Amino acid sequence: MAPSAMNQPYQWTRSLSDAQPVPYWLDDPGRPRPEPALTTSETCDLLVVGGGYSGLWTALIAKERDPERDVVLVEGREVGWAASGRNGGFCAASLTHGLPNGLARWPEEIHKLQELGARNLDEIEAAVARHSIDCDFERTGEIDVATEPYQAAELRDWHEETVRRGLAEDVEFLDAEAVREQVNSPTFQAGLWDRRGVAMLHPAKLAWGLKRACVKLGVRVYERTPALTLKPYGAGMAVRTSYGRIRARQVALGTNVFPNLVRRVRSYTVPVYDYALMTEPLTPGQLASIGWKNRQGLGDSANQFHYFRLSADNRILWGGYDAVYPYGGRVRAEYDDRPETYAKLAGHFFTCFPQLEGVRFTHAWGGAIDTCSRFSAFFGTAHQQKVAYAAGYTGLGVGATRFGAQVMLDLLFGERTERTELHMVRRKPLPFPPEPFAWTGIALTKWSLARADAQGGRRNLWLRAMDRLGLGFDS
Repeated sequence: MAPSAMNQPYQWTRSLSDAQPVPYWLDDPGRPRPEPALTTSETCDLLVVGGGYSGLWTALIAKERDPERDVVLVEGREVGWAASGRNGGFCAASLTHGLPNGLARWPEEIHKLQELGARNLDEIEAAVARHSIDCDFERTGEIDVATEPYQAAELRDWHEETVRRGLAEDVEFLDAEAVREQVNSPTFQAGLWDRRGVAMLHPAKLAWGLKRACVKLGVRVYERTPALTLKPYGAGMAVRTSYGRIRARQVALGTNVFPNLVRRVRSYTVPVYDYALMTEPLTPGQLASIGWKNRQGLGDSANQFHYFRLSADNRILWGGYDAVYPYGGRVRAEYDDRPETYAKLAGHFFTCFPQLEGVRFTHAWGGAIDTCSRFSAFFGTAHQQKVAYAAGYTGLGVGATRFGAQVMLDLLFGERTERTELHMVRRKPLPFPPEPFAWTGIALTKWSLARADAQGGRRNLWLRAMDRLGLGFDS
């Protein structure tokens, strides 16, 4: 091996020498102070557990539907500190973790799901404006890029199929020359540009803005207030916290990756750790070298995929590829930092954008995503419909959690709507098996996905069997 090749990995890791192991989005001097913890007993009409997008949208929409409804929201740490403040900021219209997944699972209602998803994204944009939420919202769209010839052929075939089915509105196929006119990488061989179906935003600022909007409408928000137990109490429910208790007529659970207070729901999700890097701001010359004038979000087409986008101050967020499932499905702070994955991601970044040699990363972080076996959210009720839950967004919850909040409220209040009639809402995914079977199955699936990427997309017997059963693991 030539000396330059031997030194190349060290060149990549040098770019990480100043990276702080904290989420870029949360490292903000404008970060709001947390609300005080609950230290007394409270009563309310609706208790929302969880201060991420799922809980925040639920509390906000509940007050918008009925301003007289007494709503309390409790968050175990600080609003937006978990997945809602650590993600890539891709706010997608898709409710089904992408059109291919939705079409494979709910072909008979895919047009309705697409319509509801597009409407949901429009309503998010309207809510951001209505509540004056400064979250760098940009309706840029997203390009799925091919980096291998077989991926380019698959993208073209998929685009032709969606055109035949009437599902390709505002979606354009880009050949190698066209995609590189949008974003200049020597690795790009084709792309599908969804012009309207995705917005870019600052994820933590969205969470903080939603909290501010909730408080302004009269929601009582308590942070650093973990919900410890959930039990029936008279005609309603009671939740015990570290220093107090809340009695509520109804409860909405937006805890996602964290253990659900309805124990039987826990087997439907597992935590998967995802990691990301953020560069320093690009200079005008560096930005010109890659183009990206339309600022779309990007994701590549491999099974082990990357997602990347520009921030408002022209940094590049680069994330994905590794998806780490900890044995036993434990969620622990020490899993948020993984230097071996950061080094891998840095190498992939400079392979994609060799013209950015010398750029340094300022932040490197990870966090847990709640995934389920069908990759998209599931819903349900418990305790005679006094409790509702939504979970399993699998990393595409920035937009879909608002839809999930509406579903939870529909279910709690017994409203029959176009949402509650969906098969997607009425049916649940298959649960994950207990250990060691869960870890073994996920490890075999990850190995098989990596092997498929290395062999022109050819899926082995294991992956084909999982496809037939409707099971999966998102890498």
